[in-house]
Amino acid sequence: MSADVPEWPTGLAAALADAMAAGAAAGGAFSTARSAALDAAEAFPGEECDLLDASGLARAYVPERLGGVAGGLPELLSALREVARRDVTVAVAHGKTFLGSVSTWVAGTEDQQRALARLVTDEYAVVAWGLTERGMGSDLLAGNLTATPEPDGTWRITGEKWPINNATRGRLICVLARTDPAGGPRGFSLFLIDKSALPEGAWEPLPKEPTHGIRGADISGLRLRDAPVPADALVGGVGDGLGIVLRALQLTRTLCAALSLGAGEHALRLVADFAVERALHGTRLALLPLARRVLGRAAASLALADAAALLGGRSAHGLPGEMSAVSATVKAGVPWIVQQAIDDLAELLGARGFLTEQHADGMFQKLERDHRIVAVFDGSTAVNRSLLISQFPLLARLIRKGSYDATGLAAVTGGAPLPELDPAALRLVSRTGCSIVQAVPDTAERITALAAAGDLPPRAAELAALLAERTGALADAMAELPPTGRNAPAAAFAVARQFEACFAGAAALHLLAVPCAADRAVVLTAALERCLELLVPGHQAPSDAFEPLVTPLVQPVEEPVR
Repeated sequence: MSADVPEWPTGLAAALADAMAAGAAAGGAFSTARSAALDAAEAFPGEECDLLDASGLARAYVPERLGGVAGGLPELLSALREVARRDVTVAVAHGKTFLGSVSTWVAGTEDQQRALARLVTDEYAVVAWGLTERGMGSDLLAGNLTATPEPDGTWRITGEKWPINNATRGRLICVLARTDPAGGPRGFSLFLIDKSALPEGAWEPLPKEPTHGIRGADISGLRLRDAPVPADALVGGVGDGLGIVLRALQLTRTLCAALSLGAGEHALRLVADFAVERALHGTRLALLPLARRVLGRAAASLALADAAALLGGRSAHGLPGEMSAVSATVKAGVPWIVQQAIDDLAELLGARGFLTEQHADGMFQKLERDHRIVAVFDGSTAVNRSLLISQFPLLARLIRKGSYDATGLAAVTGGAPLPELDPAALRLVSRTGCSIVQAVPDTAERITALAAAGDLPPRAAELAALLAERTGALADAMAELPPTGRNAPAAAFAVARQFEACFAGAAALHLLAVPCAADRAVVLTAALERCLELLVPGHQAPSDAFEPLVTPLVQPVEEPVR
């Protein structure tokens, strides 16, 4: 494998995989029987979270310079994906601490950051993020929880946050509070509240909410009553809250891809195992052409989503100024692509995909329910597509110009160590668009040259040319839309979905353009085939396009004894 090939970090993920496998083998944490029992009882996975603490996952929530693990956002994505491969509920329950902490990494003082880092890494403190309130949906400017300054510089906070992950179990919660009665973009501030330091009666938990998926997670709320908090609880300046949140969301939205990828890979493993075991019509399900097509296409979908997530995570380091566009695209696109794979795989399981006590302790129906919620986290799919739509004029113009940040893109698509993530470089609106998409025509030319030299299959060049053509058509479609505010037409959302597919295909294209092993080139070419199916109406990949991805999934498989 060439040193120039960008790969997912494997250090922490491998350690977590070993620890979870050991727990599962002993019939304890992460065993399918225990996961099923916790889900049925809607019980919090405390033993599982303790195992993850002991295995070092909490350190991945903290910047390296503050005592966290090396590797930045890609390392965290890789680690949390490994957990989600076992149980999305546990990944959601444990990973929330990063969401609760990230505002402090973005805008906290050095003292605030070091104090929080010690709590997370040394005491495994659970941190929640209190943004939403009852009846407000995703409209953060509608929040009514208020923070009132006192003459001595302290604050009094009153109101509710709901529904919040780990609102009850978390020791700390970062809340967005109204500090100007008039509200508005400068009317809100962030406070990191240590519940253990509040006087009795100043706070109370709201009841856990029953949920369709992630049933064991602590989805509850918090009520504050004139709660006194010190001056140093303020994160950033007064009135900076919304801007800090919007920049922090660029990181957390990208992280959600780990949940989707883990769920999708779990689904593929379960269904592939079933297909090998299932005997019918005198053969095995895994040997039937239709079943192989479904398995292969699902694997290609996951490879496509993987490419988008990998370059999305690396973009936080190499192209931080473009994360407003990249994070919205990854957050909307990856769960959408993965959900289609899960839906297709469910067809092969049939009724077993809905049963709770049959194949693999009912893990498929659990992960399917769990994954549905990922699209809602950190802004729904519609919210993220709206953010993308607002940037269409710039994106269309830059695609047409062929303009992109070549230096940043090289850092993202190369295998060299990434620069440290710099939260100060995150921007509310990208000034350079989305270089990963804008560079498609140039990268397609490189793919054509590699194919001509025999380094890539001819089909890769054909797909690259098609993707470049669709990228140009996408720019035209974006440019033809009227300027939109908050009321974008339905057609704009359809174009946003095309942009998501184009971004994922572009990511696979850039990875294919880097010298890599033949088996990886095969996987990335299959990912491009799947991308074109999503992008081009009526496009159907060749019958054998996904077959190379099936063989590793279902070996060995034998005809049943008759």
